[in-house]
Amino acid sequence: MPGTGAAGRLEAGAAGAQRAAEATGAAGLVWLCVAVPLVSAGILLVAGRAADRWGHLLAVAASAVSLAVGAAVLVQLLGLPGGARVLDARVYHWIGAGGLSVDVGMRVDPLSVTFVMLVTFVGTLIHVYSVGYMAHDPARRRFFAYLNFFVASMLLLVLGDSYLVMFVGWEGVGLASYLLISFWNQVPANAAAGKKAFVMNRVGDVGLILAMMAMVAHFGSVDFDRVLPEASGASTAVLTAVGVLLLVGACGKSAQFPLQAWLGDAMAGPTPVSALIHAATMVTAGVYLMVRSGAIYAGTAAAQLVVAVVGAITLVFGAVVGAAKDDMKKVLAASTMSQIGYMMLAAGLGPAGAAFAIFHLVTHGFFKANMFLGAGSVMHAMDDEVDMRGFGGLRAFLPITWITFLFGYLAIIGFPLLSGYFSKDRIIEAAFTGQGVKPWVFGSLAMAVAGLTAFYMSRLYFMIFHGERRFPTAGKGARHPHEAPASMYVPQIVLAVGSAVLGLALNAVGFVGWLEPVVGRAAHGEPVLPVPVITGGTLVLVAAGVAVAWRMYAAGEVPATAPRANALVRAARRDLYQDAFNENAVMKPGIVLTGAVAALDSHVVDGAAEGVASGTAGAGRLLVRLQNGYARSYAGYMIAGVVVALIVALGTRL
Repeated sequence: MPGTGAAGRLEAGAAGAQRAAEATGAAGLVWLCVAVPLVSAGILLVAGRAADRWGHLLAVAASAVSLAVGAAVLVQLLGLPGGARVLDARVYHWIGAGGLSVDVGMRVDPLSVTFVMLVTFVGTLIHVYSVGYMAHDPARRRFFAYLNFFVASMLLLVLGDSYLVMFVGWEGVGLASYLLISFWNQVPANAAAGKKAFVMNRVGDVGLILAMMAMVAHFGSVDFDRVLPEASGASTAVLTAVGVLLLVGACGKSAQFPLQAWLGDAMAGPTPVSALIHAATMVTAGVYLMVRSGAIYAGTAAAQLVVAVVGAITLVFGAVVGAAKDDMKKVLAASTMSQIGYMMLAAGLGPAGAAFAIFHLVTHGFFKANMFLGAGSVMHAMDDEVDMRGFGGLRAFLPITWITFLFGYLAIIGFPLLSGYFSKDRIIEAAFTGQGVKPWVFGSLAMAVAGLTAFYMSRLYFMIFHGERRFPTAGKGARHPHEAPASMYVPQIVLAVGSAVLGLALNAVGFVGWLEPVVGRAAHGEPVLPVPVITGGTLVLVAAGVAVAWRMYAAGEVPATAPRANALVRAARRDLYQDAFNENAVMKPGIVLTGAVAALDSHVVDGAAEGVASGTAGAGRLLVRLQNGYARSYAGYMIAGVVVALIVALGTRL
C-alpha cells in the first residue's frame, strides 16, 4: 500500500509537476473536444424552432464526436512511454499584461484524458437517454443545447493548461448547471434551486479567484508549467494559503462541507441533469482541482490535512442524510456528497490517496449515472413520483431497470469484485496508512460509513423494487408502471456493465500506475491494520447494513407515511439543519448588513450629494433674483456697495 510519508510527498511533488512537451497528432486536435459541442450548443440556441425536429440528434452527434477525439488522444498517449505522457496543445495567445502572459492551451496527460473519456462516454449515454426522457418536452431543443454547453465547459475545465483557462470552464459549468437545474423554472421551487446552486458556487469561486491572485503575486503566472514545478521552492505559508483557497473553490463545486447545501435542491432539474452533474461532470471538478494541484499540497501538510478533514466530515454528513430521506433522487444526491467526500479524503492523504481518488471517481461515474438513470426510468413509470414509500414491488413491472439498478447498487456498497469494491476499499486502506492518530480516525470513519452506505442504499433499493406493492393499479390514483423505451434502457445496460466490470478492468491494467506522470510515485507504507482485517471488517459492516435494511424495508412492512422519529433522524430529514444554519448565520445577517449599507448610501452618501445639489440650486435661485435685468436695481446695488465700502473705510480709519 503506498504511503503518505514525507519521502512519498517529495517524490510526488517532483513527478507530479512535470513540464509538458508540445502536442502533435491527435493530441494537437484535442481542442475539438471542446469546440464541437460548444458550436453545437450555439447552433441549437440560435436556430430556433426550426431545429426542434433534429436538434437532439445534433447534440448527441456532437458529444459522440468529442468521445471519438478523446479516444484517439487516449490511444496516442498509451503509445508513449510514461515519462512522455504530458503534452500541451497551444491554441492561441490570450492575455499579455506586463509580466503576466496566458495562452489558451490544452493539457493532455493521463489525468485530463481520464476525465475526457469519462465525461464524453457517460455524457454521450446521458444524451442518448435524454432523447427518450425529454421526448414530449416542448423545450427539448434548448435542453440539449444546455447539455452540449455543459459537456463543452467541463471538457475545457479538465483540459485547460492553466488555472485561468480551467476557470473559464469552471464558470461555464456553473452557468450550465444553473440553466439545467432550473430548466422547468415555471415551478418557483425549481427556479429557487437553480439560484441556490449558482450563488453557493459563486461563494466557492471567490476562493479560487483569490488563489489565482496569490499565484500571480508569488509565481508571476497561473500556468501549470510555471506554478506546479516552482511550488517546491515556495514557502510553506504561501502554499498553505493557496491550498486552502483552492479547497474553498473545490468545496463549492463539489458540494463539500460547508458549501454542500445546494446539492439536494439540484434534484429539481430533469433526471438526466442529475446524472450528468452527479456522475461525470460538475461535482467531480473539485476532486480534479485537488489532484491537479498535488504539487502545491505536497509542500503543506496543514492544507493537506484540511482537505482530508473536509472530506471526512462530508462523507459522514452525506451518509447520515441519505439514510433518512424518502425522496429517491435526494438519497442519490446525498450518496454523491458522501462518495465525493471519500475522494476528497483520499486526495488529502497524499499521492497514493490522490490516485485512488481518481480511481473511485471513474467507477463512481458509471454506477452513479446508472442509478440516476434508473431513478429516471422509475419516475417515467410512476408519473414522476419520487417518494419511495409509494413504490414497492416494482421489479415485477420494470425488470430491465431492476437488474441494471442492481449492479449500480452492488457496486456502490462495495460488493466483492464489482467496481466499488476495487476503488472505495483502496481509499479505506489508504486512510489506515500513516503515523499517529489520524490513520485510526480517518480509517475508522471511512470503514464505518461503508456500512452506513450499505444500509441506506439497500433501503433505497428494497423500498423501490422489493417488498409489497404500495401503489394502486386500478381506481383513483392508479399507476400503470411500464419499462422505458430502448433509448432509455440501453444506456442503463451499458452503465450496468461498467458498474460490474470497470473496477476489475482498471485494477488489472494498472490504472494507478497510469496516473503516475501527474500524481507521482509515492513511497510505500503499511496500514496500521493488516489489509485482510480492513477488507474483512469492511465487508462485515456492509453485510450488516444490508441485513438491517432487508429486515426493515423488504421483509418488514413499510409505512405509507414516515413514522415519528428521534431527534437525529428528524435532523437528517432536514439535511442536519444546513439550510437553517445558512439562513441564520449568513442570510439574515447579510440582509441586516446590506440594509445598513443601503441606509448609509441613501441617507449619507445620497444625502450629501443631494445637499450639494440643493445648495447649488438655492444659490442659483438667489442669483436669478439679483440678476433681474433692471438698470435701477443694478444702480441700487452699486450705491449700497459704495455705502458699505465707505463705512468700512471710515471704521478702519477711526
